[in-house]
Amino acid sequence: MTTGAHHRSSLYRTPGIRQVSLALACLAVLSLNGCGDKKKEAAAPPIPVVEVATITPRDVPVSVEYVAQTQSSQQVNIQARVNGFLDRRVYTEGRMVKAGEVLFLMDRKPYQVQVDGATAALALQQASMDTARLNLERIKPLAAKNAVSQKDLDDSRGTYESAAAAVEQAKAQLETAKLNLSYCTITSPIAGITGAAQQQEGTYLNTQNSLLTTVALLSPIWVNFSISENEMKSYRDQIAAGLIRPPRDGNYTVEIVQVDGSLFPHTGRITFAAPSYSAQTGTFLIRVDVANPQGLLRPNQYVRARLQGAIRPHAFLVPQKAVQQGAKGHFLWVISSEGKAAPRPVVVGEWRGEEWFIAEGLKGGEQVVVNGGLTLRPDMSVKVQPLPLPAPQKSTP
Repeated sequence: MTTGAHHRSSLYRTPGIRQVSLALACLAVLSLNGCGDKKKEAAAPPIPVVEVATITPRDVPVSVEYVAQTQSSQQVNIQARVNGFLDRRVYTEGRMVKAGEVLFLMDRKPYQVQVDGATAALALQQASMDTARLNLERIKPLAAKNAVSQKDLDDSRGTYESAAAAVEQAKAQLETAKLNLSYCTITSPIAGITGAAQQQEGTYLNTQNSLLTTVALLSPIWVNFSISENEMKSYRDQIAAGLIRPPRDGNYTVEIVQVDGSLFPHTGRITFAAPSYSAQTGTFLIRVDVANPQGLLRPNQYVRARLQGAIRPHAFLVPQKAVQQGAKGHFLWVISSEGKAAPRPVVVGEWRGEEWFIAEGLKGGEQVVVNGGLTLRPDMSVKVQPLPLPAPQKSTP
């Protein structure tokens, strides 16, 4: 009896237990679903922070660099003007010389003999002229008194004039002999740097081997560079379109960049432009005069010529890292007034330091993303921060 009653009691309680268990299971499922939603809300990505630069148009100096080569502004071939033996080389090869400094000495003896002979010939002709002059002076008064014939007077006058002409001829011969003697001392006509000696001491010099050395003027020195036809046309087109304003009267300042990247201490000016393009290279030659008082630049040295003086008016400059390359060309991320990012196609120009000229695609006052643009998508909301100013460079003691 007891056992049967306990069994019936257990049967009556079983459905209630099942209902409670089911209710607890439902609550657990709902609780788990609620936790998942909270996790999803917590995992939502934050608004990206980007650094922007506000674009302001301004007049920007334009500089253009070209590969250039130096050339002596005056290179003189030192040659023997008379035939004879080379006696001695006086100068040191490769050293600087002054104008009028002696470079070579030739054997003077043959030309000294010629000077002595011309001097004696002049003295002889001078004596003949003096005798003829005295005879003429004696005959003139006799002819006035008809003591001698007119023919005697004419002969005396002719003899005197012939003697005077012979004196002038002897003087010219003496000057020629002296000039040839002076050519035995060979000097430099300019101040400059000397080349190697082409003839050795003791060599007999004539017209076939008269070149002795060269002297190159170093200051001013020429710096030559060439501009291609396409570059010239592009530059002129930009001037015509108002994108570039050249300096007044074309007075560009030319800086010389040396092989180590340092600037030469003196600037130059364009002094010559070729009248035509080269038929071989299709380029236009430009020549610059540069002061070189210390002789630091030598002929045939490669440098870079940087032209300064042109202005790009109302230009837009952006940092280079703000410009990205897409499938359709270059573009920038521009922040709208609603704080959303939008890609903007642009036409880029040349570089200027760490910035890039933007020829088309921007307006003044727009905000351009400089840092943080790699993860942006169109119409994405962003948080804007101004681009920090570069830290001032510390001066070295």
